[in-house]
Amino acid sequence: MTRILAPAEPKPAPPPGFTGRDKIVDCALYVDGVRQPGEWTPEDALHAAREETNAFVWIGLHEPSLTTMAGIAETFELHELAVEDAVSVEQRPKLEQFGEINSLVLRTARYVRHSGELTETTEVVETGQVMLFIGPEFVISVRHGDACKLSPVRAGLEQRKELLSQGPWSVAYAIADHVVDLYLDVSDQVETDLDDLENQVFARQVHGRIQRIYQMKRELVEFKRAVVPLLRPIMQLTESTNRHVPKEIRRFFRDVQDHLIRVAEQVNGYDDLLNSILQARLAQVSVEQNNDMRKIASWAAIFAVETFIAGIYGMNFHNMPELQWRYGYPAALAAMLAAAIVLYRWFRRSGWL
Repeated sequence: MTRILAPAEPKPAPPPGFTGRDKIVDCALYVDGVRQPGEWTPEDALHAAREETNAFVWIGLHEPSLTTMAGIAETFELHELAVEDAVSVEQRPKLEQFGEINSLVLRTARYVRHSGELTETTEVVETGQVMLFIGPEFVISVRHGDACKLSPVRAGLEQRKELLSQGPWSVAYAIADHVVDLYLDVSDQVETDLDDLENQVFARQVHGRIQRIYQMKRELVEFKRAVVPLLRPIMQLTESTNRHVPKEIRRFFRDVQDHLIRVAEQVNGYDDLLNSILQARLAQVSVEQNNDMRKIASWAAIFAVETFIAGIYGMNFHNMPELQWRYGYPAALAAMLAAAIVLYRWFRRSGWL
């Protein structure tokens, strides 16, 4: 309630002359799909793009602060809610429109290679985030984490001038395609880990601990949160009613959608398989506990007979058979030994020992 009633804190304003260059990885001006030479500030690049025909600006930022994003937002007239999302890492994949500006959130994923078997603390999937602001004359990419490097995307796209000449949405396609390609790589590697985990659980000498299965399931859930929610935004970009995305680029997004659907189906299948592995391991644990209980019960029965005989002859009554017999004590020991051997062989033959 205090948070609701309290006045909103003013957002930090950028210092005079601030351009946010400390967080800008690259700023480039493209005309007809060709990168223009020179060093550009966001203000100068945007001004030049508006004076040219078929030109746009691509700005790449890495983990910018709120102050840095405030300077970029003032230059490119970004909505304040989108700016807040850009500095927040835990965003769900989504597509939003703010007038002529679209914001697309992508969750990135990367497979973390590990040596040896899975453990209770092994990190399998590392995730991050890429947020894109796509306007008529610009595209701004905001990257969080190191799960997805965008420099190879820029270098590869600059070699495809015919695609880059399609405008800012060509950059959005190239980044989305790169992110989904990383999904495919993660999916293939996770499948290998699941095969190893399955072999451990169903091996003759079972040594797969349940904690490892839970750890793998947590990593798979993190990967699933990145893949499945992205289906709807990509589907929106492929719809013919979307007037922002050029028709030619929508065809490329359909290819991304096909790959994404394939990954989503694989992830759902992995989730079902992991649940089956977990249930199988729990069943094995239950069987192992039953075997242990049968062994304990068998040994308890053997010692119960010995205790019974020893208890009878330990009551020290005068009128008891064989008390005065010379061989009474050895006979009692022999009876105890014979009973133990008979019971042991019987339990052994029935599989309890």
